[in-house]
Amino acid sequence: MATKDVVLEIKKSHFTVKLHPNLLEVDLKKGLKKELEDVLEAKPILRESLGFLFQSAVPLDVPLKDIESATVDKKGRVRITIPHRRDILIPLEAAESRRLVDKLNELIPVEKAKELERIMTSEKARGRLRPARAEGLYGAEEAERVR
Repeated sequence: MATKDVVLEIKKSHFTVKLHPNLLEVDLKKGLKKELEDVLEAKPILRESLGFLFQSAVPLDVPLKDIESATVDKKGRVRITIPHRRDILIPLEAAESRRLVDKLNELIPVEKAKELERIMTSEKARGRLRPARAEGLYGAEEAERVR
C-alpha cells in the first residue's frame, strides 16, 4: 500500500510506527499478534473481510484518507479516529506523540483532497461515458434523449 518513502519512523521495543505520505503503518515486532498481522497484511481479501474483527488486537495499515482525526490524549498516547472502526491508540512518549500527530494533521488533508479529486475525476469520466454507451446500446435517437 505504501508507495513512497517514510516521512517519520518511531521505533519502540514491541512495535514500530511508520508514517508514509499516504499511509500510517503500525507494525508489531514479535508474538502471536505479529503472526496474525502478517497473515492479514499478506491476504488483502482477509484484511477487507476480517480486518474489522481483529482491529483492536492487531493494528492494520491505515490509509491517511480514511483517518477522521489524530489527537494526543491525556496520557500522551496518539488517538487515531477512523469512522466505523474502533479508535487506534498508540502508546508513545508525549513528545513523540505530538510530533506524529503534527505530521499526521499536515498530511491527512492533502490525502483527503487527492481522494476527493480522484472521486470527482471518476464521476466526470462516468458522465462522459454514459452517452457513448447509450449510442451503442440504444441507437442515435436514444443517445440524444439521454444527453
